[in-house]
Amino acid sequence: MKGFKLGAYMIGLLCTILALNFVAALGLANVTAELGPRLSPGARIILPNSPDFANAIRRWSPFAAPRFTVVVDVATEQDVAETVEYANEEEIPFLAVSGAHGTITSLANFHYGIEIWLHRLNWTTISEDSDTVTFGGGILGGHLVDALWRSKKYTVTGVCECIGYLGPLLGGGHGVLQGKYGLASDQIVSLRLVTADGQLLDVSESEPDPELFWALQGAGHNFGIVTSVTAKIYDVPDQGVWAREGFYYGRNSIENAFEAWNQILPRQPPTVTILGVLERNISMVHTDPLLKISVLQENVSRVDSAYTEAFRALNPIAITSQVGTYRDIPGWELMAFNSTQCAARNISAPHFAVGLQRWNTTALRMVYEAFSAVTAGNSSFNASEVIFEGYPVQAKMAIPEDSTAYPFREDNLYAYPLIRYNANASLDHTAIEVGDALRRIILEGSGREELHVYVNFAAGDEAPEQIYGYEEWRLDKLKELKKKYDPERRLSYFAPIPI
Repeated sequence: MKGFKLGAYMIGLLCTILALNFVAALGLANVTAELGPRLSPGARIILPNSPDFANAIRRWSPFAAPRFTVVVDVATEQDVAETVEYANEEEIPFLAVSGAHGTITSLANFHYGIEIWLHRLNWTTISEDSDTVTFGGGILGGHLVDALWRSKKYTVTGVCECIGYLGPLLGGGHGVLQGKYGLASDQIVSLRLVTADGQLLDVSESEPDPELFWALQGAGHNFGIVTSVTAKIYDVPDQGVWAREGFYYGRNSIENAFEAWNQILPRQPPTVTILGVLERNISMVHTDPLLKISVLQENVSRVDSAYTEAFRALNPIAITSQVGTYRDIPGWELMAFNSTQCAARNISAPHFAVGLQRWNTTALRMVYEAFSAVTAGNSSFNASEVIFEGYPVQAKMAIPEDSTAYPFREDNLYAYPLIRYNANASLDHTAIEVGDALRRIILEGSGREELHVYVNFAAGDEAPEQIYGYEEWRLDKLKELKKKYDPERRLSYFAPIPI
């Protein structure tokens, strides 16, 4: 009987797969004729037999990639709304894509549907009073920085240029300016949103639903496709000067380097950011993994020694220094458009995030040794990294915890084991085990029982409260809003909120 059940299950699974492929093929025959006339003249429907299809579905990493049957290359927000309406009429799943950097495992649950490609919604308009910018939902972070810089303005953006700006924004959005202004999501004034049923809404703190606005600031991936955002912007001070010092440490300096970082935390000003990465640095002849720590400071031509002296005193293997502007930071941290980090390659790269109060040096020694072992020699994972981030927190923490859906404002630091390897499904399970093990060491060292996970770097195996907060009221509120705005769970492929 057990064998019969297994055989029946396999037959059923095969039939389901065949049915999905059949439905997908049937939809392709009609989608151009049926959806095409509903779109603007500038929109395109890209089918798998098009030479543009591979580029349209290309992702930064193939890990947990969604599978698309057709791409709608939208030119207007109305194209987005029409595509959503059509997909619902035909019972076809849909997923909006801007930077295509997500690697959360829930994305792999998307099968045989429509990609709504937002990349041409990449415009910017600065208000007459120069206090806000309105930008399209497909803009990349680096392009937004460049557009604002031309008007001597900036806002809270991440360090990496090539990622879509919208995804990080909807999950909170960390950056070197958050000590002065708060998270990227804290800058939102209003949004244009296509709901799960294809309605176009203007959403702000006052209309049509303040609770929806609340949810879009931290859990926004679950509530609609944002076609444009109006956000606060700020004058670039002086000439926009930034300075950086970088320090490289080997095996014997790990505890001391992180303890030096800990000592700076209580006095870290809003203008200073500290970033780190543990990696095997091929450019520096060294057999062991190296820890690189970068100290960035605004409005100075050289980083204040109050924030570098402790790092210098440890006799690092190498020290580097730069001076430039806000626009140079991605290049310094090897995350500019032309960097290998930004190249779309056949490299799997799942993340495993954890938020912290301070570094536990004993745990980080264990992380170093475990990382060294798992990446040694010709290991498939020898291009992996463990990323450490210490952004300033003053303005982020000044905003009340309950004012947005972003949880865990009390966290000072973030660590992200990032497991890189040539895409190979047979290695996925091991990669997840490695990433989870490294994260578990960091969490246990923190003394916390609660795992705090930044949604944009979630792995996908986390419980909802680990991403959206442990307060019962917070998750209840999100669930009720999910029932209201997406009862059919059509927008549930990125860190989905359960109903």
